[in-house]
Amino acid sequence: MNLEQLKYPVGKFVKPESITKEIIGSAISEIENFPSLIKIEIQNLGETDLQLRYRPKGWTISQVIHHCADSHINSYIRFKLALTEDVPAIKPYEESLWAELPDNDLSPIVSLQLLEALHTRWVYLLKNLTEEDLNKEFIHPEQSEKISLKENVLIYSWHCQHHLAHIRQAKKLRFE
Repeated sequence: MNLEQLKYPVGKFVKPESITKEIIGSAISEIENFPSLIKIEIQNLGETDLQLRYRPKGWTISQVIHHCADSHINSYIRFKLALTEDVPAIKPYEESLWAELPDNDLSPIVSLQLLEALHTRWVYLLKNLTEEDLNKEFIHPEQSEKISLKENVLIYSWHCQHHLAHIRQAKKLRFE
């Protein structure tokens, strides 16, 4: 596998031309199932295994789980901002720097528990959004474009698949 394949085992996110209710429903299911799938993947891993990387110089399994908690918290807040404000500009964050903060030394189980609770709330919110709600947008300053909530549901469905594949890849390829 080349570096690009190691970085993007499920490929890069591609926005479909049309986003149907069925596509949204499937994406919400992906988000809903993500914490359970992570739990299954790491349930029998020891401390050494949690330090395996999905590619050389990439994040460890533990860092991936902590990153997902950070990223999904930010996404949840972005949904709430877009639902309660008129096309808000969201605050980006430096994910690589967040990955180096001391809370990443905690067991990834802590972030998994956070993901479980967060996804319960997030999915409940997502399942109760109207078509009008899903069309609401926010502005991502780094991309200088409006992103609709329906697109963001798909982005985070992809994000779940992307990082679940990283964990599986780390277990299989065992980069240290």
